[in-house]
Amino acid sequence: MKIIIVGDGKVGFALAEHLSQEEHDVTVIDTNDDALKRASEALDVMCVKGNGASISALRESGVDSADIIIAATSLDEVNMICCQTAKRLGAKFAIARVRNVEYAMELSMLKHELGIDLVINPEQATAIEIARLLRFPSAANLETFCRGRVELISFRVREGDFLAGQPLSQQTELQTLPMLLCAAETVKGEVVIPDGSFVPQPGDRLYLIGEPSGLTAFFRLLGRHTPKCRTVFLVGGGRIAHYLAVMLEKQGIHVKIIERNLDRCRHLSEMLPHAMVICGDGTDQELLEQENVTASDAFVALTDRDEDNLIISLFAMQQGISKVIAKSNRQNYAGIAHAAGLDSVISPKLLTAGQILQVVRGMQNSKGSVMNALYKIADGHAEAMEFMVNETTRYRDVPLRDLRLKKGILIAVLVHQGRIVIPDGSSVISAGDTVILISRNHGILDINDIYDDSLLDLGGGQ
Repeated sequence: MKIIIVGDGKVGFALAEHLSQEEHDVTVIDTNDDALKRASEALDVMCVKGNGASISALRESGVDSADIIIAATSLDEVNMICCQTAKRLGAKFAIARVRNVEYAMELSMLKHELGIDLVINPEQATAIEIARLLRFPSAANLETFCRGRVELISFRVREGDFLAGQPLSQQTELQTLPMLLCAAETVKGEVVIPDGSFVPQPGDRLYLIGEPSGLTAFFRLLGRHTPKCRTVFLVGGGRIAHYLAVMLEKQGIHVKIIERNLDRCRHLSEMLPHAMVICGDGTDQELLEQENVTASDAFVALTDRDEDNLIISLFAMQQGISKVIAKSNRQNYAGIAHAAGLDSVISPKLLTAGQILQVVRGMQNSKGSVMNALYKIADGHAEAMEFMVNETTRYRDVPLRDLRLKKGILIAVLVHQGRIVIPDGSSVISAGDTVILISRNHGILDINDIYDDSLLDLGGGQ
């Protein structure tokens, strides 16, 4: 597909990287020479210097034949005008990044009037992700499928956990729960789809998928079930903090925000009358101690500097706060944080890239099975996807034991006639089912992409 990305900042570069790796024809437009040079040297993309909202720059990029244009500059207004102009010049599908809280209230009208097909708000998506984690504090990350009926979470194995050092085939406690261990990131940095012979070790990061009740029961079994958060401490009062505070207040959670900018503090105080807003430097450990940070159930670092977020999050962990979450857009920082024991690291950049990749793959596969969800897991080395089975899906009603899947593919959950099924060898995929897949090293567009046809001999199955 021909895809134009306007704006080569953190989100734009991440999108260009992912889309070019999936062999799309990607063009990047930006006014910054250094950003274009970096993209040109690091990625297989075409670069155009210019204002993405100008007709000349869009025409130079070939907008008239573009399948998708993604406007991800730092200015919402430029993004919206860019999409409107691009659609009139012939672009088939327009995606705009819109971050302003005020615009978020008027999105349906903006989309209709300007001809924007999809609006992405990284800050709001990040706030939703953090709110999910605070609902299930035991998890390092949490993704939802089938409108919340299935959840995927991760956690770090500790010394003394009952599953450490034992093959999964011997873990009889797990076999009775409506959940499945679907992926693992080992201490050595390897990402694997585990089978019965896999032996979890302390320090491994395991991914579980299943019904929320099964995951809750598992953490009770593990001795890590924690009650719902009642108080949350936020450092940084930007847009994410605003969106998150609104969500948490609706859940009856008390929010305390530290923000260094006085004008921003005044604005937050007006918009969030039930939150406690403190003007100060959230990276000052003395101030955090004065504000009794240890009395909070959860701590979230949301400043605009990844380094500060990680440092103050590690400090919060040392103070014994049970749930600590840090925002970081740099993937290499996430690895450092995980090595230090900080598992919940949220990247707005990767969340946005995942949302857009789901749209792109859905458009590529317009005649196949429908992709309802796509999440990057294991620091982007694996993916979790939700598909709807239709008449185009091959090998329907064939027992899974008779299928031969590509290496690194796992059918994790089936939803059959409204019932959640953790599949075994006798399970089958039927028309109308929802299928949740885990994939390592494959860009899956359709359920049919999971089969290794060279190994299949099913006598001309469907």
